[in-house]
Amino acid sequence: MISKAFPCISLLLLLTSCYQPERDCTAFKDGEFSFSSTINGKDVSTTFVRLGGLEVDYFEGKADSSSVRWINDCEYIVKKLNPNSKAEEKAVHMKILSTTDKSYTFEYSIVGESQKSRGTAVLVGNGE
Repeated sequence: MISKAFPCISLLLLLTSCYQPERDCTAFKDGEFSFSSTINGKDVSTTFVRLGGLEVDYFEGKADSSSVRWINDCEYIVKKLNPNSKAEEKAVHMKILSTTDKSYTFEYSIVGESQKSRGTAVLVGNGE
C-alpha cells in the first residue's frame, strides 16, 4: 500500500514545490492604482499615483505626497513628504509578492517593526 502511494505523493510534492507565483514587479513601478481596505469596520478605498520617486495618495478628498525609494524591482520604501504627526513620519516598507496583468499583491510594514499586513492594488491607469 505504501509503495503505491509513495510515487503519487512524491509527484504531488514535486509539482507543488515548483509553483512560483507570477512576479513582474517592474510593470507596477509607475501608474495609477486603487486599494481597498476595512478601517474600524468600514470599507474604504484610496487611489494613488506613483511616478518615479513620487507617490500621491488620494483618500477621503485629501491628497498626500510621499517619496518612493526602490530597494530592488519588488521592494520599496514610502515616506511622507509632509507628515502631520510622529506616526506619519515613519517610513513604510512595501514588498510586491505576486502580480497579475492588472494588479499586485503586496506586504507592508512600518520600517523596523515586525507586524506585517497584506493588500492588493489594482491598476486603474498607466500614470501618464
